[in-house]
Amino acid sequence: MNPPVPLLARLDRLRDRVARLVASRSADDPTAEDPLRGLYLTPEAVSHVLRRANAGLAPEGSGEARNAVPAEPGEAVGDDRLHVLADRLRLTALDAELLLVALAPDLERAFEPLYGYLNDDVSRRRATVGLALELCGLPAYAVEARARLHPTAPLRALGLLRVEEPERPFLSRSLRVPDRVVAHLLGDDTQDPGLEGRVRPLAAPLDQLEADLLTQRLAKRLAAGPLTAYLREHRAGDGSVCAAAALRAAGLEALHYTPEAPADAGVDAGDHEIRALLRETRLRGCALVVSPLPDQPGTLVRTLAVDDVPVLFAGIAAYDPQWCDGRPDPLVLDAPRQRSGGLDAWSAALGEPVHELAEVVAPYRLGGEQIRRAARAAQQLAAFEDAPVSGVHLRRAARQQSASGLEQHARRIRPAVGWDDLVLPEAPQAHLRELALRARHRDRVLGDWRLSAGGGRGRGVLALFAGESGTGKTLSAEVVAAELGLDLYVVQLSSVVDKYVGETEKNLERIFTEADRTDAVLLFDEADAVFGKRSEVKDSHDRYANLESAYLLQRLESFDGIAVLTTNLRANIDDAFTRRLDLVVDFPFPDAAQRLALWRHSLVSVPCVPGIDPERCAREFELAGGSIRSAVVTAAYAAAGRGEPVTDADLLAGAQREYRKAGRLVLDEYNAW
Repeated sequence: MNPPVPLLARLDRLRDRVARLVASRSADDPTAEDPLRGLYLTPEAVSHVLRRANAGLAPEGSGEARNAVPAEPGEAVGDDRLHVLADRLRLTALDAELLLVALAPDLERAFEPLYGYLNDDVSRRRATVGLALELCGLPAYAVEARARLHPTAPLRALGLLRVEEPERPFLSRSLRVPDRVVAHLLGDDTQDPGLEGRVRPLAAPLDQLEADLLTQRLAKRLAAGPLTAYLREHRAGDGSVCAAAALRAAGLEALHYTPEAPADAGVDAGDHEIRALLRETRLRGCALVVSPLPDQPGTLVRTLAVDDVPVLFAGIAAYDPQWCDGRPDPLVLDAPRQRSGGLDAWSAALGEPVHELAEVVAPYRLGGEQIRRAARAAQQLAAFEDAPVSGVHLRRAARQQSASGLEQHARRIRPAVGWDDLVLPEAPQAHLRELALRARHRDRVLGDWRLSAGGGRGRGVLALFAGESGTGKTLSAEVVAAELGLDLYVVQLSSVVDKYVGETEKNLERIFTEADRTDAVLLFDEADAVFGKRSEVKDSHDRYANLESAYLLQRLESFDGIAVLTTNLRANIDDAFTRRLDLVVDFPFPDAAQRLALWRHSLVSVPCVPGIDPERCAREFELAGGSIRSAVVTAAYAAAGRGEPVTDADLLAGAQREYRKAGRLVLDEYNAW
C-alpha cells in the first residue's frame, strides 16, 4: 500500500519547521558540533541555555501550525485521513498538529535524530510535550495549549495520543501515538489485535421484508446523530437483529462486541479493552452493538455510553436505572420478536432452491447470522454426502444453531421416528398433526392476525397427552419433534423437584427460560408430579405446594416455546392448567386390531420363522404398545441366544413375561400353545 500523499505533504512542512528550529538552536550553540551532545553539559552549554531562557526565543514562523489543519491547495481532502479524523472527532487545528508532531518518528526515521537534538538528549527520539508546543509556535507556559494534552482533552480521552513517563516534569514527558492510530492514518484498517475474538463486524440482516415501525423509527434517530439505546430482548438474538436492520437503514456500519461473562468482576483488567474498542469505533466512524450483556452490566454500560459513538446494548434483563448511576439513561426499547420461518432470509443465505423450504424452516426462530451459519453448515453436509441441499441437511444444521443449556436439566433425544411408527386411532393422529401445524404457524396466527389473548401471554404451543402407560405418549412427542425438525428434551423431574421452599420454582424457571431461547420440544413426562391439582390449605406444606402451582400457571401463560405434558391419569391435572393448554390428546388403550398392528410393526426388522403369526398373542394378551415392544425384545433375545429366528413360542414367552410383570394371572392353557 502506497503512503497517502496528503500525510506525506504534512510531514514535509513539519520537517521544514524542524529544520528551522534546529538551525535556530545551533546558530549560537557552542555544543552543536559535539558528537556527545546531550550526554553531558559543559559550562558553555549551561550559559547558552540560560541565554535562551532569558531571551524567550520562539522559532521562526511562530503560530504557523495553529492553523495547519486545513488541507493545502491541490491536496485531496478525501484521502487525507488526518483531516477526515480531525473533522469527525471535532479536533482543533492545534490537536491535529500535536498529533502530527508525535506521529512523525513513526512515519519517517529522519525525525528521530532531529528530535534527539532538540530534546538535548540523543537517546530521546520522540517528541516531548515541550518540543511539541515549541514546534507549534506556542510558549511552554500557555495554559490553553497545555490543556490540549490533559487526560480529559480529546487527544488523550479518545485514545489518539499517550503522554508517557509521568515521573518526569510535564514538558519532558514523551508523546506516543498508538500503533493502531498510525496504521489507520496510513490507510490500514486492520482491527486492533487486542480485540480479536471479541469484536467483529456486525453482520447485515438477511431478511428483505419491510422493517417494523420500531426499527424504522430507530433508524431515523440513528441517522440524526449518535445515540445510546438499550434493546430488551424477549429471546436472545432479537436485539442484535433489530440493531442490524436499523443501522443498515441508517446507512451506518457497526462493530459487534461480546463482553466477557463477569463484566464487573475485573473492571481494571478490561479497561484497556474498552478503551481500544471505543478507539476502534471512532477511527472507523461506525456504531457499536453490545450483546449479550453480562449478569452485572452496570460498569460496562457506564463506560461505553459516550456522546460521540452510537451504542446499542441488547440483553434479556429488564433495564435497571442503577446501571447508569446518575448519568442520563439510554433510550430503552423492547426489541421486536424474531419471527419463525424467515423464508426470504433463508433463500438469500442458501442462494439455491430447496424443495419445500417454507415447511422446513418454519419452526426455527434464528437471527440473520445464525441463518447464514446454518445455511453454510447445510451446504457442507450436502457436499460431504455429494448430494443437493435438502430439508434433512437444513434441519440438522438449524438444530446445531439452537444448542442451549437445557441439557443441564433435561435429557435430549434426537428424533429418529416418523408417522409410520405410530399405531393410533384416527382422532389422536389428527390432533398430533394439528399440534405440528400450530407450532409452524403460531407467529402468523397469534402475531400477524393478532389472535393472542394479550396480557403478556406468549406464543407457545402447549399440549397434554393423557393415557395409560405404554400407549405411545412419549413416542408421539418424539414424532411431533421429528416432523418439526426439532430436538426433544425430556425434563428430569429429579433435577426439578426440591424439598426446600422456592427451589422447585427456580429450577422450573431455568428450564422455561432456556426453552424460550431454544428451538426444541419440551416434554414433561409424568407431569402430574409438578402440575397436579391444588388442594385445600390445611398446613404450611399445602400452602407452599399451591404457591408452586400458581407460579406454574403464570409461567405457562408467558411461555414462547413448544411443550408437551404427559400423564397416566388426566384427572390428576389441575383444571386451571387444562384451560391453558392448546390441545388435549387422549391415548386409548389399544383394541385387538391395534394390538395386532403393534405386534407386526415391532417384528418388521426381526428375523422370524416362516408363517409366524402374532394374532393369537394380540387377541389373548391385552398389552399396550410399550409392553408389546418389550415382549418382542424378550423373544428376540431368546432367539438370538439359540442362534435361530423368532418363533411363536418365543412371542408367547415374551407376552407371558409382560403379563406377570403387570401382576396379572397367566393361565396354564397359554402354556399349551
